[in-house]
Amino acid sequence: MKIFAIGMNYIEHNKELENTLYKPEAPVVFTKADSALLKNGKPFFVPDHLGRIDYEAEIVVRINRLGKNIAERFARRYYDALTVGIDFTARDLQHRLRKAGHPWELCKGFDGSAAIGEWVDIDKVRDVQAVRFRLDRNGQTVQEGCTSDMLFRVDELIAYISRFFTLKTGDLLFTGTPAGIGPVSIGDHLEGYLEDRRVLDLRCK
Repeated sequence: MKIFAIGMNYIEHNKELENTLYKPEAPVVFTKADSALLKNGKPFFVPDHLGRIDYEAEIVVRINRLGKNIAERFARRYYDALTVGIDFTARDLQHRLRKAGHPWELCKGFDGSAAIGEWVDIDKVRDVQAVRFRLDRNGQTVQEGCTSDMLFRVDELIAYISRFFTLKTGDLLFTGTPAGIGPVSIGDHLEGYLEDRRVLDLRCK
C-alpha cells in the first residue's frame, strides 16, 4: 500500500504559506510511509521531538484497481471511495528542510501522520469535484474547502501520478489542503466532515 499526497493544490493555502497566489506548473507529489497511516479513530500521538505539528485536512481517494499510464478520461475507473483525512505536518522541520533544499519525507511521512476517516462510496457523491468538507478542532470549524477549488483535479492527479508509479488496489491519494492550517496540541479533538457527514473523529494525545 502506497500513500501519495499533493502539496500546494489550493491557491489560498499557497498564499498562507508562500504569501503569494502561486500555482505550480505540475502537481507537487510526495509520499508517506505505510506506518504513517492512522485509521479507525485511533488517537494521534503528538511527537514531542518534531516541534510544531500542524493539521491539514484533505479529501482522500482510495484506489481500487491496478493501473499504469492512465489516461485522464479513464481515471474515474480507478477509485471507488473518498473520505476526509489529515496530513499532519512537522512545520518547523519542513521550513528547515525546504530552506536546505531537502526532501519532505521526514516532516510529512512520520508515524501516524496520515489520518483517514470512514470511507464513503463514490457512487454516493454527485460530483467528486464539487464536494465540500471541513475540519473542526474542539468544536470550532478551522478549515473549510470544496474540491471545485483544486488547482489539479482528482482525475488529473491520478493520470499524472500513474506516469511514474503503478497504482495498486488500496493505495491512497491525499489531494491537498485548503487554507486554515494550524497547530495541534495534546488534548485536541479533531472531527472531519464530508458535506454534513462526520467521517473522521480522533483525539490528540
